[in-house]
Amino acid sequence: MNLLDELRTHRLLAIVRGPDPAAALTAVLTLAESGVALVEVSLTSTDALGVIRRARAALGPGFGLGAGTVLSAEDARAAADAGAGFLVTPAIAASLAEGGRLGLPVLAGALTPTEVVQATDGGATAIKLFPASLGGPDYLGALRDPFPGTAFVPVGGVDADGARRYLDRGATAVGVGSPLLGDSVRGGDTTALRERAAAFLAAVRP
Repeated sequence: MNLLDELRTHRLLAIVRGPDPAAALTAVLTLAESGVALVEVSLTSTDALGVIRRARAALGPGFGLGAGTVLSAEDARAAADAGAGFLVTPAIAASLAEGGRLGLPVLAGALTPTEVVQATDGGATAIKLFPASLGGPDYLGALRDPFPGTAFVPVGGVDADGARRYLDRGATAVGVGSPLLGDSVRGGDTTALRERAAAFLAAVRP
């Protein structure tokens, strides 16, 4: 998949992380049905690879399904085997180079200007600005000055109002976990998840 084009088009990446594999799978499918086109399943989730595998089977090869918190080369290979179409890292890690070897786009975690350069030089498709809450939209705006051509995706503490502020300061997309997923990853109300998805989709709409 062309992750950069997908990020530019849809502007929202949902992050699914939780202890209940059945609930996580339901959350992924509910997000897809609600119009969220990019979903990452964190490898810190219980049976994350099984969730990715089952979600891929249900959603087909064209859906924007990725694996998150991918740190090692082994993680990257396992995620690819499960059907992940892209990888997301919280930092510059061995998974970045392995993603390139596998032909998978990587959204690589970075916070400082030095890390942005290192991730870009390492082949990152885009930069996951993490944790974005440390600096907020103003920090993103400051980073955009020396890196005007870099695609930034702030992650960490981004709510619906914050999503709009980050996009206004030049973010390509935003990554959202608990403010969007709520208790759905623990078997909570999927109707409420659909409502939150609609609110976030409205917030990121150009």
